[in-house]
Parts: sequence; C-alpha cells; structure tokens
Amino acid sequence: MEQILTPPASPTIYAGPDYPCWTHVLDDGRTVHIRPLRRQDAEADRRFIKGLSSESRRARFLGSMSEPSDEEIDALTDIDYVNDVALAATTQAGGREDIVGVARYATDNAGERCECAVVVADDWQGHGLATALMKRLIRIAQERGLRLMESYDLAGNIGMHDLARSLGFHVRRDPQDVHQLIYALPLNPQRPAL
Repeated sequence: MEQILTPPASPTIYAGPDYPCWTHVLDDGRTVHIRPLRRQDAEADRRFIKGLSSESRRARFLGSMSEPSDEEIDALTDIDYVNDVALAATTQAGGREDIVGVARYATDNAGERCECAVVVADDWQGHGLATALMKRLIRIAQERGLRLMESYDLAGNIGMHDLARSLGFHVRRDPQDVHQLIYALPLNPQRPAL
C-alpha cells in the first residue's frame, strides 16, 4: 500500500532532495518512508552500508567493502537530480531516521540509458521493499524519457535475479566478465531501446 505525502504537480518526474515522499507498507506490516536521498544523509548512509552483511555489500558493490570512505559516501549522497536519482527507504528508530534501503540510477552521457542498483538492509529483505523502491525508480526514469535501464550484478546474486525477472528485466551474460550478468529493461516502448 502506498501513499504520496507531498504531491507536487508531477510526483515522480521531479525527484529532488525535498520531494516527493511516499509511505509504503511492507508485506509484514512495517511502514517505511521513501524519499530522495540527500547530502544530509551521509552519516545515515554510512551506518546503513556498515550494517549490511558482507554478502549484501559484495552483491551491491560487486566486491568487498567493509567501510565506505568519506569520498565514497560523498559520491553516494551528492546526487544532482538533473540526470541521476537516488531513493532512500527510511524508518524511525531510537529517535533517529535510519536508512533501510536505497535504489538509484545514473544516466549515461547521452541521457538515453541509466544504470541502476538497489540494496536493502538484511533484516528488511524478503518483504517487498526492493520491489517498491525499483518500481518508483523505473517510473521516474520512464517519465524522464530514458530508454533503457540496466544493472550489472554478480551471477550468483539470486535475489537480484528474481527481482529483475519480476520487474520485466531481460538477462544476459556480461561479455566482459563471466562472473556478472547484465539485466536490461526497455523503459519507453514508443522509443526503441539502443
């Protein structure tokens, strides 16, 4: 179940640090707020990444990362929102806002394609949060006129495989790396994908 809290004129085509913001109820009854990730989220994002299991960090960053550097956190939270989008799923815990999931995309130089990624805190996986985040991200990319969304993931990442298939992504082996798969989703049927 989803509800837009701050409806701008077009709630999804604009995604910036102030809005839109949605609430979403997961299949286990927990509620999250989904909103654009902001620079002020740097410490929350650091806690989120550090709290991921080594397997979840490896799947998201395609390699081992124990603790993100300040530069990596800056890169992850400094979103221009003209070309790129990052959505955070948050919850209140102990008087602070915690990030429990992030989905993002970055566009190519031509503004035609985007590469996406999603990661959900281990305790929140399996309840539809990644699907909710990705559906929002896909809708924003479609409304912005992007033609193709892609994701590069480890071949052994079964969770991503299942999520991508459920969202309509097509899969193929990465010709540059036998350990990776490339998932691709045409976004605007009226405009052929590249």
